[in-house]
Amino acid sequence: MSFRSLIDPATSEVLDQGLVVHFAGPNSFTGEDCAELQVHGSRAVVNSLLQALTYVDGVRLATAGEFTRRAFENGKLDLIEVDALGDLIAADTEGQRAQAMARLSGGITRKIDGWRDHIIGLMAEVEAQLDFSDEGDVGAFASSALNDGLAQLGTSLREGLSSYAYGRIVKDGFRVGLGGLPNAGKSSLLNRLAQSEIAIVTEEAGTTRDLREVAIDLDGQLVLLVDSAGIRDTESKAEAEGVRRALEMLEDADLVLWLKAPDIEEDQSCPVSGPHVVEIQSKADIRGEAGPFAISATSGEGIPVLLALIRARIAERRDAGGDLSISHLRDQRALSACLVELERAGSNMNELELVAECLRRAVLELERLVGRVDAEQVLDQLFAGFCIGK
Repeated sequence: MSFRSLIDPATSEVLDQGLVVHFAGPNSFTGEDCAELQVHGSRAVVNSLLQALTYVDGVRLATAGEFTRRAFENGKLDLIEVDALGDLIAADTEGQRAQAMARLSGGITRKIDGWRDHIIGLMAEVEAQLDFSDEGDVGAFASSALNDGLAQLGTSLREGLSSYAYGRIVKDGFRVGLGGLPNAGKSSLLNRLAQSEIAIVTEEAGTTRDLREVAIDLDGQLVLLVDSAGIRDTESKAEAEGVRRALEMLEDADLVLWLKAPDIEEDQSCPVSGPHVVEIQSKADIRGEAGPFAISATSGEGIPVLLALIRARIAERRDAGGDLSISHLRDQRALSACLVELERAGSNMNELELVAECLRRAVLELERLVGRVDAEQVLDQLFAGFCIGK
């Protein structure tokens, strides 16, 4: 690192003074020789330096994500770590930051490598029986050992997949849907929880006609509050579409707060059911409603209890998710596909050729997930484990 004047090569003008850092490959971020300029960050300084640099032969502006792509292509990052770097850059909450760092530090990659090595070990056994069973140094095939190995892998993969629900919540947010009839107090509650006048609140029914999503940071966890149209029959096409979207949102939410107001005489039954639905008595300040979930968005009564409920539901997902956070849909699909291939292998034990093919596909799913595809690994372990060809 050196303090230098940065001079325009075309005009010899001093553009700025700053620190010039040289990162020698292969120990740089991309694995290549890199230089970093630490300069004053005004737009004018940065633009003048970029313009001067592009005058140099062979220098151009990087494309989007090019440094990270070069790091991947040079073996400095795998695809899991590339995903993690993107998550870290986009992190808004402490939970998202911690999850991204766990992925970036290689914890999930090591788990995937362990599954992959286990499958390759089973593949080596099966391939040996198929190709070299007449060799004296290849032992008798034990189908029970193969079955046990497949069962262990299946259990471990299912445990990993079980963490996806919580990993997705940390990454994308815990969705709390606010539902109820028109004028049940949904928008008022949204404003109270968000501590901002985000939603329009009037006495006119049907003010909210579309989904309104607000993000809050609750103890480091991203929580998405979703306000929706009041559920009712209506002749308005715009409001009817809002009701349809509201019903869809209530089905998909991680937690539904169904508001029932004391000044509404119609039937206030929730149109969706399930353990994710909690009935809330709103407008407790009007008639002095009481109960574990009686709230007032005006006075703040019951709001701490409501926040405690949200925290508890998030904690339930965390406890069920375990330590390994599979947070990307790509993770979930790859591990699910791998598990399917292992189950197919287990159901075709009388056809070792099919077992070998299923195991090969299972390994391929894991290698695609981390961005490595290397069929030679099977041969390496096969010949390392047996004295074939001596």
